[in-house]
Amino acid sequence: MYGYVRKGNSQPAWLFPFVVAVVLLLSVLPLARLALAGIEALLRGGAYELITDPALWRSAWYTIETAVLGTIVSVLLGCLFAFLLTLTDLSGRGLLGFLFVLPMMIPPQVTALAWVQMSGPSSPLLKALHIAPPLGSPQPLYSVGGIALLYGVQHAPLVYLALRAGLMALPRDGVEAARLSGASGLRVFRDIILPLSLPGVIAGAAIAFVSSIGNFGIPAILGIPASIYTLSTLIFTKFSSFGPRTFGDIAVLSTMIAVIAVAGLAVQGRALKGRDYRVIGISGATAAFSLGRWRYLALPVLCAILFVMLVAPFLALVAGALVPAYGVPLTFKTASLNAFTEILFRQSITRTAFSNSLFLAGMTALGLLLVTVLAAYALTRRKDMLSRIVGGMIEIPYSLPGIIIAVCFILVFAAPLPILNITLYGTIWIILLAYFSAYFAVSLKPVMSAFLQLDPALEEAARLSGAGFFRRLTDIIVPLIAPAAGASVILVFLIACNELTVSALLWSAGTQTLGVVIYNLDDGGSADLASAMSVIVIAMVVIMMVLLEIMAKRLPKGVVPWRS
Repeated sequence: MYGYVRKGNSQPAWLFPFVVAVVLLLSVLPLARLALAGIEALLRGGAYELITDPALWRSAWYTIETAVLGTIVSVLLGCLFAFLLTLTDLSGRGLLGFLFVLPMMIPPQVTALAWVQMSGPSSPLLKALHIAPPLGSPQPLYSVGGIALLYGVQHAPLVYLALRAGLMALPRDGVEAARLSGASGLRVFRDIILPLSLPGVIAGAAIAFVSSIGNFGIPAILGIPASIYTLSTLIFTKFSSFGPRTFGDIAVLSTMIAVIAVAGLAVQGRALKGRDYRVIGISGATAAFSLGRWRYLALPVLCAILFVMLVAPFLALVAGALVPAYGVPLTFKTASLNAFTEILFRQSITRTAFSNSLFLAGMTALGLLLVTVLAAYALTRRKDMLSRIVGGMIEIPYSLPGIIIAVCFILVFAAPLPILNITLYGTIWIILLAYFSAYFAVSLKPVMSAFLQLDPALEEAARLSGAGFFRRLTDIIVPLIAPAAGASVILVFLIACNELTVSALLWSAGTQTLGVVIYNLDDGGSADLASAMSVIVIAMVVIMMVLLEIMAKRLPKGVVPWRS
């Protein structure tokens, strides 16, 4: 019996080694190969020329500068929405929160393209409204400030979610006691809520900073035309001009990105060091403040921000898709659906991109679900140090910029596989493996949450009655975790379907994804086709988010990102 079931719990003896093997393949091996390539580049001396290149340090400076400025914008927007939507009696908070999180789910290259279509002298929307700047005026977004602004818009939901989670855990009885003692709303906010919410603000800022460091879509569309290269776009350009030193160079550049990201997280740890933020009492300080007549100012302000963040860029995308070329004003004479017809029915490359993205997203979501159900079972049944290490290794690839994951898998699979003599590089399968690595943690979190809420007595009773592992899995466990598993599939599908950063380095002819094609169309001057594809992608994102919202009531707390 012990040959099948691990002594002391109900999991089979093969299960945990299987999970370890998957983690070694998807996490440990790629990261170790990247470290080895960096060491080899240093030993050969090829890294010296790269490190002494002024362009490298200029890119590093742009990376840090845009990330810091973008983080400041993210913190300002995220804190404003988190405090007002969590602690006040503002009407429509659920809808406003849903809309505010939407930019996080929209691909960054689509966000950048939409804002480019919304601003500048050639904007079809501004020309139609007769408010476009004079021809010859510079595009304001092609700048460090433009990149930072869009980082802020893209990552503000991350600050909102991190802060909102902390605000939801505030001690309700402490807030009520302060109010009963005669403290004003401003005093309660300044002396109780603001200090206790500091960890959420710092955590959100750290996440936004790391996300900005690894962002590729925004600096690629806004920075490259202005010769503003961040480290991620510098890796892309070096890979495009492939040479004998390419792998060593991109390994060193990837290491620099990782170091900057880790430094950002270290600042977070330093900021929280020595502070004790534990709270005692009943949590849930929601609607702690009544806005009174201030709601007539707060609601229009939030709606105006959402209009600038979401509605106006989307309308600009639609306008850009309806005109025959970028810069043509939208009128009844110039408007047509030719771009949508071209994208959906005529362009073979776009049909290939749709099929590739849907295939990769579907296979990633379903394939990871099978792995994460087993992994969640194994990790929740074990309480030892090894299981915690394995869980941490699953988290690492998701916390790293996608460009680093792509580099890792290029280094691992550039050469044919031993014995099999099969080359994965240049095929769709290397993208699939990279997606598995990047989104393993996303798939695991909802399933883990569901497993932690299961009563082990049900499975134990079935085991004592003679039911085998797979019988218990299919008859008891899977039905109970089905809602969380469904949310896991939708979340992974939603993120993977619109991905660009990983596939930007891994695609080849015939394996283009939606993100890659949108970027290539815009880069090639076909702004109308890029806009049409972006409109379709946004529609897909909204539909999937609405499905998650409908499922939210049946899911464990924390599974749907914008709900706490």
